Amino acid sequence: MELVKFYAELFSPEQYIDFFIRIIVACLCGACIGFERSRRFKEAGIRTHIIVCCASAAMMIVSKYGFVDLANSSGLFFTGTKDADPARIAAQVISGISFLGAGVIFKNGNTIKGLTTAAGIWATAGIGLAIGSGMYALGLFVTILIAVLQFLMHKFKIGADSFVTSKLQFTVSENQSFKKDFFDQVDAWKAQIEEIKITEDDGIVSYKVTLRAPHSIKTEDYVKFFKEKENIHNFSVIPVV
Repeated sequence: MELVKFYAELFSPEQYIDFFIRIIVACLCGACIGFERSRRFKEAGIRTHIIVCCASAAMMIVSKYGFVDLANSSGLFFTGTKDADPARIAAQVISGISFLGAGVIFKNGNTIKGLTTAAGIWATAGIGLAIGSGMYALGLFVTILIAVLQFLMHKFKIGADSFVTSKLQFTVSENQSFKKDFFDQVDAWKAQIEEIKITEDDGIVSYKVTLRAPHSIKTEDYVKFFKEKENIHNFSVIPVV
């Protein structure tokens, strides 16, 4: 109990509040950078930048203050802690967990998935370091903050996060009139064409389109558009998960 009591006396509530403020400011800075990236429809958007910046701030605090319980107030080391180097293991966790995070990132055509999940795994490693070092309040605060931010940003999507990718395949005759209608409809949907492939055979034109559109555009909207066109022979709509 002596070590526990000593550690509890190391940081006052005011110091923990200072730690919390640092993390919140880091989140705001990450959000600013992520917002700019998201407006340019980059894959790493606001959520990813917030998580990375938040976790980095938490890990820095752990790195600076997480090992002060190795010695008492007189400068003497507790039994078994002299010459210990806990930062060595922590450093290996931070770099090693990055490989685990890289395993959940995958590329599907021009779309990259899993960046936020990878950042979340990395942030979870930082939370584990904070708890393991005895900074319970810091670990709990970061856990709650990231969970709340994730929930809110899934519910209220911003920038590129508010778009979903779909693959459209269809064949059409009388291509010239349809092409104008299709591109006008894409503009009306406020969508972006990420990739398009057009082939023609005996007057029948085949389209393969990767479209990035707002979440408000449902599969039913695509079906309705194609069914209204008499020169459409067949079509398919595949949401990209």
